[in-house]
Amino acid sequence: MPGQRNRHFEGRAGARGKGRGASRPRAAGAGRPGGGRGPRGEAVAGTPFIVGHLADALHMVLKLDGPADVLLSLYFRKNHELGSRDRGLVAETVYYALRHLASIAWAMAPAVPERSPRLAALVALALRFGRGQISEAAAGRDAAALDAVLAKAKDVSEAPAPVRAELPDWLYDRIRAQYPDAEAFFRAIAQPAPLDLRVNSLKADPKSVAEEFAERGVQASPMHYSPDGLRLAEKVGIGSWPVYREGRVDIQDEGSQLIARLLAPCRRLMVCDFCAGAGGKTLAIGALMKSTGSLYAFDVNAKRLAGMVPRLRRSGLTNVHPIAIRDEYDRRLGRLIGKFDRVLVDAPCTGTGTLRRNPDLRWRLSVAELERINAVQASVIRSAARLVKKGGRLVYATCSVLREENQGVVEAFLAEHPEFELRSAPDILAAQKVPFTAEERERMGSYFVMLPQANATDGFFSAVLERVAEDPARAAHEGGAPRGR
Repeated sequence: MPGQRNRHFEGRAGARGKGRGASRPRAAGAGRPGGGRGPRGEAVAGTPFIVGHLADALHMVLKLDGPADVLLSLYFRKNHELGSRDRGLVAETVYYALRHLASIAWAMAPAVPERSPRLAALVALALRFGRGQISEAAAGRDAAALDAVLAKAKDVSEAPAPVRAELPDWLYDRIRAQYPDAEAFFRAIAQPAPLDLRVNSLKADPKSVAEEFAERGVQASPMHYSPDGLRLAEKVGIGSWPVYREGRVDIQDEGSQLIARLLAPCRRLMVCDFCAGAGGKTLAIGALMKSTGSLYAFDVNAKRLAGMVPRLRRSGLTNVHPIAIRDEYDRRLGRLIGKFDRVLVDAPCTGTGTLRRNPDLRWRLSVAELERINAVQASVIRSAARLVKKGGRLVYATCSVLREENQGVVEAFLAEHPEFELRSAPDILAAQKVPFTAEERERMGSYFVMLPQANATDGFFSAVLERVAEDPARAAHEGGAPRGR
């Protein structure tokens, strides 16, 4: 469906050939023009070769006219001289710069990062690896400016609060007002997200997959909440590994895995993923259905929906029907009104729950965009609700942490649709042996709420709504006659 759901660049399986494990780079740039050695012959990360490419990549990304992962992929396709580790180093440092852009800009003032990308590149590398990792040749004529910026960056206590939080003012104000533990949220989004995997229960189990990773020297630990999940201790490129190519695992955040379970999608049901995108939750739902019943995957973006096809092939699912629709009121949906046992609305959203993975989002979003998306959310949930049969379940979900997109949308919908009632999401998950503490349940209430600072996942929200009566408007249109006559 229309809206913002970015894919994160770091740690993606085979993500356009980028190297992994770049948080511990070798002498990136060794053997490149400018060398890879410091004044005492030690290996350094900041060589002229790396600094030049990092500056060019930042110049492209800091225009903020597209998702960072897409822009970086384009940059790497045009610059074949970068090896896999070089690409990893550049990508991870661009993401570091995006996570700390407000404080970097504050320390660089009056210079601005987007107009001084070379200095911004040097600052990001020095903050990430230390000043000693910048070779004299790489620092060049910017050495004095770099040292001045680093001296200012040592103490950001004098910086405005939104700068210290690494957020634009409008988003900082909303988070601060909404969350008592806002400071913990700000610290959490300054860190990169882990690499989470969902084990495909049609083909494997977490224990056997963890053993397969251990054979490659990679630790894969069971997740705290998701019964099907594993979390890797380090980011590695698994795109060419049999465990991924043969469909035993898929990359999916732990919180996202749990949203699929809120549908409790048993065998032989008729289920709809109304905003399927590339199909992450669709695949999880299909596995829970044991590839039985019918699972419809709708999206208005045919290209994004086509991305599901190779994933479906790997997964072994045979019950999924991807269908591109014109919009949420496509005429073809008419014949499906009142037919589904379960409908998931993974709504278009700001993606503010994914700021660890997509740090550029915070700088590309605006109040106007939030208002636009809010209107889309209200329209999508109204349309999707028509498809739910009496006794069926509508699950509304976002990867946002903003109340306007979450509780606000659900409360407005329920006020207009008395035929739906809110059900307890924690109870539904508890019945599937998903553990929540009393404190977590109190924080969630009847909703499902996962937060990076509280649960070490991306930020997710979901509400489970059950249709307890026929749609009054439809019943009136049909003269109150019982369905099916």
